[in-house]
Amino acid sequence: MRFRKKSVLPKLMRKVASILSPNRSRKISAEFSLDREIHTAPPSALTSLTTHGNRPVTNMADGEPDYSSLPLTERWVHKVWKVRKQAYEEAAKQFEVTPDEYDPAFRPFNQDPSLWKGAVADSNVAAQSDGIVAFCAFLKFGGKECCVRSRGQVVTPIVEKGLVSTRPATKASSLEALLLLIELDVAGPVIEDILPAVSAKQPKVIAAALAALTTIFHNYGCKVADPKPVLKILPKAFGHADKNVRAEATNLAVEFYRWLRDAMKPMFWGDLKPTQQSDLEAQFEKIKAEPPPKQERLLRSQQAAMARAPPPGAEGEDMGDDDGADEPAEVDAFDLAEPQDVLSKVPASFHDNLASSKWKDRKEALEALYTVLNVPRIKDGDFGEINRGLAKCMKDANIAVVTQAAQCIEVLAKGLRKSYGKYRSIVMTPIMERLKEKKQSVSDALGAALDQVFLATSLSECLEDILSFLPHKNPQVKEGTMKFLVRCLRTTREPPSKQEVSSIVEAAKKLLSESSEGLRSGGAEVLGTIMKIIGERAMNPHLEGLDDIRKNKIKEYFDKAEVKAKERPKPAPAPATRGPPGGPKKMVGGGAKKAPGATKKAAAAPQPTPQPAPDPAPPAAQPASRAAPSSKLGCGLLRELVRLYGAKEGKLRGGEFLRWHTAICCDLLELKYRPILERNGHQLINIASPNSLPRRTRDESRRDRTGTRLNTEDDGRRLRVVATMAKAATGLSFSLDTDKQDRGPIKRGSAIYGYSSPIPNSTDLKVMEAAAKFGRVPQCPATR
Repeated sequence: MRFRKKSVLPKLMRKVASILSPNRSRKISAEFSLDREIHTAPPSALTSLTTHGNRPVTNMADGEPDYSSLPLTERWVHKVWKVRKQAYEEAAKQFEVTPDEYDPAFRPFNQDPSLWKGAVADSNVAAQSDGIVAFCAFLKFGGKECCVRSRGQVVTPIVEKGLVSTRPATKASSLEALLLLIELDVAGPVIEDILPAVSAKQPKVIAAALAALTTIFHNYGCKVADPKPVLKILPKAFGHADKNVRAEATNLAVEFYRWLRDAMKPMFWGDLKPTQQSDLEAQFEKIKAEPPPKQERLLRSQQAAMARAPPPGAEGEDMGDDDGADEPAEVDAFDLAEPQDVLSKVPASFHDNLASSKWKDRKEALEALYTVLNVPRIKDGDFGEINRGLAKCMKDANIAVVTQAAQCIEVLAKGLRKSYGKYRSIVMTPIMERLKEKKQSVSDALGAALDQVFLATSLSECLEDILSFLPHKNPQVKEGTMKFLVRCLRTTREPPSKQEVSSIVEAAKKLLSESSEGLRSGGAEVLGTIMKIIGERAMNPHLEGLDDIRKNKIKEYFDKAEVKAKERPKPAPAPATRGPPGGPKKMVGGGAKKAPGATKKAAAAPQPTPQPAPDPAPPAAQPASRAAPSSKLGCGLLRELVRLYGAKEGKLRGGEFLRWHTAICCDLLELKYRPILERNGHQLINIASPNSLPRRTRDESRRDRTGTRLNTEDDGRRLRVVATMAKAATGLSFSLDTDKQDRGPIKRGSAIYGYSSPIPNSTDLKVMEAAAKFGRVPQCPATR
């Protein structure tokens, strides 16, 4: 012990001696004098007191340093929380006063988005609140680019630090930041970054993440935000030990039910406990009577689209109502599910058992197949042999086998959707033949199978088979086919064409004279449903000749019918701006004795855009050396054009017509002579072609009256322009199959079913543009 005291005592003595040394005393005296000077000096004199190096200026009355002279980015990451808080507040004010999203105030944060990661997860709760508010201002005024650049840095910190904050204002700002990130771009990346928090260790983080997801789907719905990734993790949330997590999972499931209804159940329902299922069913019952939900918050892209939309009018409101009425039916279990490979699960003995002589073996084989096929979505594959076996079962003598086969067809078509369309011809006719069964359970199964086959195809594909079975000799088949047609008309989203409407109406009229009341009512229901699709005005010509009793019956079904396809009238074309009628007439009408070349120049002078047709100047008029070309080039359309443009019939030659038909495109664009083109559109191509002439005059027609050789390739180009402009103006299609020799149009009589001409070149586009701007068609060149 003595030894320890002797060893410690010298250390204490040396320490005391160092404190009392002269140098140490002078240093302590200097520090005391500086503090005394700061505390006794007036506030106006504090600005002159500075420290050395990069230390801040002391100019505050309470003696705290002022860091405002530092750059904003340095204060942003300062170790003093008050400095960071002031930086957040200053940045929020700068963002609010920026004129646009390209202001330099956003540049530092776009160049280094990691600055936001520390701001939204600041260790000081007061600074964190201001940091999240600044980030909201950054998104609100910075636009999409700011959102995309910073999104990957902030979502996880906001979920883990902001949503679990004890301050209500911080929670609200954090949730608003997540909603803004979705509003500015899309919801997918944000939800993807939130989902990992559902697997966090802390229950409060999981509950906060689930609550945020509930708010996102409540505001944006299941169209903007994809529910499939979230539905997959719901069973894990329902199985959590914390009651708050399970409560938030229940709220999220109820929100999904508002949008998806029963379509969401196949995704997770089987993984829940029976008590949880019963609790959820009780919650679902409360909202079944509610109207379909609507998106409460729009994306910026949707807001821009609404701003560009025309002002609300009669047509716009009707179209909007129709679109909104179809919204709830767009999401179903098929859209949410992942495709499953069921072909590999089909028993190897299926076809052998299906061909067994014992009906129980056949039924058991179909039951095993039904179990395999009964999934929300089926991966496409070769189901041809299975469908042929099911179609063969439609002729089975045992109705239990028929019913089970129909159910297999139903689930297979339901799981494949559009991919099942290629098997329609295999199964549809056998099913309709079996509609003769009177037992209700069998007819219901057959009808359900037909409905799913129809959903996989279209009305146009099924209509031929339907109309062939409507006059069937068996009343049961006839009635079942009629009911199937009514369901097809109610379900289809594409209105039938005029030819299809005529065929359906004629078949339905025959049902009105049937002896059975059910068939007569069915015929009236078909006509009423068709009237609902195409409208009363379009249906009136088809009802001529019917008595008032039948018309009233059709009108009753028309009032009750609910359809998804409606024929919408096409908007009337806006009248084209044309020049004063006196101008071009005055320029063209310079006298019939003038040469056509002078007439051409005079007509082209007042046009704002010169006509860039590559053809040579019209030649001088020459007397016709043969009969009037109307017998060779002529047709109803040519005579009509000659009459419209004031030229005398028989005075128009083929070469001159080729140089003139670019002007015809102007009237085609204005839709002035659309009925003429619809009746004789193919003749417009043929009469302008030298190849449409008889062989003996074809070579002569290739030269104009001055002996100049016509450029057949140039002629073909201009003909392609005419066809392109005519298609754009009327919606019709014209074929321009060309010869290999001169690339000119082939002889008249070619099929007019498709636009098969070469792609227009740059010259064609210039001619089209000039024709579109051409205000008035010049006088048709005619010889004396």
